[in-house]
Amino acid sequence: MTTITVAKGDGIGPEIMDATLSIILAAGAELQIEEIEVGEKVYLAGNSAGIAAESWDIIRKNKIFLKAPITTPQGGGYKSLNVTTRKFLGLYSNVRPCRSLHPFISTKHPVMDIVIIRENEEDLYAGIEHQQTDEVVQCLKLISRPGCEKIIRYAFEYAKQQNRKKVTCFTKDNIMKQTDGLFHKVFDEIASEYPEIENEHWIIDIGAAKMADSPEAFDVIVMPNLYGDVLSDVAAQITGSVGLAGSANIGESCAMFEAIHGSAPRRAGQDVANPSGLLQGAIMMLNHIGQTAIAEKVQNAWLKTLEDGIHTYDIYKEGISKEKVGTKAFAAAVIANLGKTPSIFQPVNYANNAALSLPKYKRRSPAVKTLEGVDVFVHWNGHDANELAQQLKSIYKKEIQLSMITNRGIKVWPDGFPETFCTDHWRCRFKPIDGNQMSKSAIPSLLMAANENGIDIIKTENLYAFDGKQAFSLGQGQ
Repeated sequence: MTTITVAKGDGIGPEIMDATLSIILAAGAELQIEEIEVGEKVYLAGNSAGIAAESWDIIRKNKIFLKAPITTPQGGGYKSLNVTTRKFLGLYSNVRPCRSLHPFISTKHPVMDIVIIRENEEDLYAGIEHQQTDEVVQCLKLISRPGCEKIIRYAFEYAKQQNRKKVTCFTKDNIMKQTDGLFHKVFDEIASEYPEIENEHWIIDIGAAKMADSPEAFDVIVMPNLYGDVLSDVAAQITGSVGLAGSANIGESCAMFEAIHGSAPRRAGQDVANPSGLLQGAIMMLNHIGQTAIAEKVQNAWLKTLEDGIHTYDIYKEGISKEKVGTKAFAAAVIANLGKTPSIFQPVNYANNAALSLPKYKRRSPAVKTLEGVDVFVHWNGHDANELAQQLKSIYKKEIQLSMITNRGIKVWPDGFPETFCTDHWRCRFKPIDGNQMSKSAIPSLLMAANENGIDIIKTENLYAFDGKQAFSLGQGQ
């Protein structure tokens, strides 16, 4: 018997959760359920996170969380509970199987069967944003070696367990050479440990185009957070319906399972919603907790129900479907098919689908870190970079000197083009004079001199080399 935490959510959430629980319990799932309330009511009661402290305690105690979709109120500074849960509980891996259900679900890709494994905690979803000038806001993209190693190793271990043949990495490291470059580098390192599994790398834009056109070319795809968020929805949609997809969010100690769709408040209380997405999440949950025989029984019954043409409104199609049913009737049909197997779809076998056991991340010995300069970001309302350069060159002449100014990443000094449009946000790079070693004390001295001369410095970024290798970007055009 496994104790799980259940949240019925908002909108159609309670209906599809009731349907899902009725199916898996009828199949013999050995579960003890503790229910908590999260979502809209909790938000509107004054909790900006949408979850109470005591609910966190229950989730952390039980380790397994089955969650229906919730509604996040507009405005008011409300935080995404999904993002918060993933970060607080260390749910670093988001797993989304996307498989065609042709011919019963309309799709242009009848043999599609891919799994998208998305890093779940960092990237731009760190949520670190600032307005820095009148015209420019910033969002920090954070990619860590531990984050890369954990998600990429999970992808290869998943492929190994599931007898998948290939793992593909999507990044944009031709542009973001430091952040996406690290993800690609770690992918190559870990791929070498799995010679029996084919590996490849695609730049995200052409990779996404290829996936949308020829998804059968892919098997398991691993990628950073933002790309994975977008492409997992695209992949689910081109199988036929986002409403049929579930996802698992896996951490080292806790896990959360859910549908990938929203709470659809317009459909709430009408007994029309399709519970399949949440049911797929629940099947992944059963596999994770070791109740693989029950998961197998439920999935085969669900496939048999689709084959029987018993469909909810969202997938009902004349000539293919035989009966349009509501949420409760669909659940009853799946329950009636428990113990049966599909005849057109391949019956599933989950004998090897227990939770993956991965080694914990081990921190490497620190590199030799040397300071090679500093980028000073300036809020300045002028337009001529030569004028700004003269101001900066005149305020501080000790140890370091101005070497470059960029605007939105484009070099505008020296030798900038007058055609380049500039905002009021300028990155001004200072490097040691004559290649000498730079001291950290030069930076506060520079800032003090800038302040005394009325130059508005909004942030700084130290420029480092690690083990002698430059670890910062150049300006475009340099």
